[in-house]
Amino acid sequence: MARETTRRSFVKSGAVLAAGLATSRAYGANERIRLGFIGVGNRGGQLIGAACNHADMQAAAVCDVYAPYREKWAAELKCPAVADWRELLDSKDLDAIVIAAPDHWHALMTVTACRAGKDVYVEKPLSYTIREGRKMVEVARETKRVVQVGTQRRSSSMYAQLGELVRGGKVGKVTVSRAYRISNMAPAGIGNAADSKPPADLDWNMWLGPRPERAFNENIAPYKFRWWKEYSSQNGNWGVHYFDLMRWLIGETAPVSISAHGGVFAVKDSRTIPDTMESIYEYGSGHLMMFGQYEASGNSMFPYGECELRGTDGTIYAGNRGYQIRQEKPGQFQEDGDRGEAVEVKVDEGDVTVQHMRNFLDCIKSRKTPNADVEEGHRSTTIAHLGNIALWTKSRIEWDPVAERITNNEAANQYLEYEYRKPWTLE
Repeated sequence: MARETTRRSFVKSGAVLAAGLATSRAYGANERIRLGFIGVGNRGGQLIGAACNHADMQAAAVCDVYAPYREKWAAELKCPAVADWRELLDSKDLDAIVIAAPDHWHALMTVTACRAGKDVYVEKPLSYTIREGRKMVEVARETKRVVQVGTQRRSSSMYAQLGELVRGGKVGKVTVSRAYRISNMAPAGIGNAADSKPPADLDWNMWLGPRPERAFNENIAPYKFRWWKEYSSQNGNWGVHYFDLMRWLIGETAPVSISAHGGVFAVKDSRTIPDTMESIYEYGSGHLMMFGQYEASGNSMFPYGECELRGTDGTIYAGNRGYQIRQEKPGQFQEDGDRGEAVEVKVDEGDVTVQHMRNFLDCIKSRKTPNADVEEGHRSTTIAHLGNIALWTKSRIEWDPVAERITNNEAANQYLEYEYRKPWTLE
């Protein structure tokens, strides 16, 4: 069982520690940054691998509510393992925390880590709700912590160069961008397990954390929570990567109008999110961004790459191995002559997650803003949440990106936050 510590008393102790670390220490030439990892299952294990590529990093501790995960990595890394994440933040032997716990834990862990004087690498989506995300930004700024969000494409030099081309007008005015999450999960999907007692080596109460109490189900933890709207969504899991990438390439900040359609049309499992969904985000600059979650059909949507940007002078197809720019033909009533220039660029950047972790480590030392700063992560995660809210409310919603509020459907604003299960609070 998790130790009995109230959230209020723990934040207070974290504030004391933060006061002692308010001025970030300088690192010696041969000194390693000591990282603690929270959530070391699927993605957490990948992040450990990415971090271990860097000689100036020490994997100093691991934490997971599922004993097989933490014991495996503790043995491999020869480091301490704990079941309660708060123990890592109590430790003065750690410089930074890497968070790969489920989405509903990201805000609590990040805010508490910042207040404890730790820098943070937190996986996407940044938060479970929009209000949580804004709180994470505020606390990161108040405590002057480096917070890198796990949208690793931000550390791709190829995408950085492509963004300069797009924003410089290489393909003219971009009016449409698209990306998809595609996986044919029909007919059985994640399965249909009945509720049961949790395994003896899983702390189910701690896994639930601030979310409502419910019976354990093996189709939720430790991994399949991605298909339950109570804990995550594919709009958040995969969509955030593409929302972040496309708005970065184009130079957008936030949509002003959002609509979505979808449902469970073909897959017969216990999911509480759609197997088919399409969301559309309209930007004030004159741009439609679209994301499709297709989990009942597996064929590719594009001739190349993972996203499409359609401009008046060319269409871009980009992926992690390069990009293509295809010329535009003049349309109805327009003068003859191809528009733009056909381009094909191939790259081998290796694992960009390794580069993203490199950027995080460098920023811990330099105190510079990381490539995927918490504000950028919040803006991109907000897009995913707004698509879900439009679907849940069956409405086209108008969004004020300054006030961060839905202006045309007051009832929809209830989804901007939720009441945490006691004793957890986000103060």
